[in-house]
Amino acid sequence: MEAIDDRDPELGGSPRTPSRHTRPSPASAFLRLARPKQWVKNALVFSSTAASGRLFEPHYLFPTIAAAVIFSLSASGLYMINDARDAESDRHHPQKRLRPVAAGWISPRAAILAGVSLLLIGVASALLLNAQFALALGAYVVLTLGYSMGLKNQPVIDISIVALGFLLRAIAGALATGLPISVWFLTVAAFGSLFMVSGKRYGETQEAGHLAAEHRAVLGTYSPAFLNYVRSLSSAVAIAGYGLWAFEGFRVTSGYIYIQLSTVPFVVAILLYALQADLGKAGTPEDVILHNRPIQAVGAIWALLIMVGLYLPRLGR
Repeated sequence: MEAIDDRDPELGGSPRTPSRHTRPSPASAFLRLARPKQWVKNALVFSSTAASGRLFEPHYLFPTIAAAVIFSLSASGLYMINDARDAESDRHHPQKRLRPVAAGWISPRAAILAGVSLLLIGVASALLLNAQFALALGAYVVLTLGYSMGLKNQPVIDISIVALGFLLRAIAGALATGLPISVWFLTVAAFGSLFMVSGKRYGETQEAGHLAAEHRAVLGTYSPAFLNYVRSLSSAVAIAGYGLWAFEGFRVTSGYIYIQLSTVPFVVAILLYALQADLGKAGTPEDVILHNRPIQAVGAIWALLIMVGLYLPRLGR
């Protein structure tokens, strides 16, 4: 039995190293298997409601919260199924070898049963919310299962599917509330996601070094130059899309230019994240967001400008 450090990266800590701590309890092991740290991705479900200026209206807020919870349950179910399938290959990875199934704390059968149960709960809950949202969730589930079953080994297709998973979260949030969604907003969500995924792949190749192809076959097909090209292309389109959303989607009036000003911290945040990606430190995007103080500070300024720009004019009516 291998001892581990309590600082589990799946729960938000730094990478684990051997220590004197004993194996986790079954409840703790299943919690790690659910990867709660990655639920931060489901904040995208709130993005369309927030961008519409309706986030604090109960009629729209409660369905959005429900949608985020449903996505979190479903995503955790998919992680469990994926970990059960990848247990053998994960055992050869410096960090993934200590995931609950790969480490032998949970059997593959138990992980699959738990994952399928969460998926059934998620899909049933989505149908209760509304049919359109359930369709978006279903598309996410099918794409993710296809990714786990083999599409993750197809160059370009793999990063496209992961980016599409982020985009579907944003679309699902709009479908859960029935609010319209801007084409420029979708452009930012799509290419911003691709930007982050390309940085993730570059970080993974740097972390694994010459063993990258052994950990995941597709990593051996990506050159640094190609991934840098994808990052440059996707970040440029995301920034252009954000500018069009901010300047075309909102009328500039005297004293209310906060939305337009938000383009500055948005671009700075992109550059800060690009730096982390270039250093090979963006292999786990949620770690960058949760632990990089400059990005958090700039993100807070951006969020403040957005909130003031969206809601201050309403208070003055």
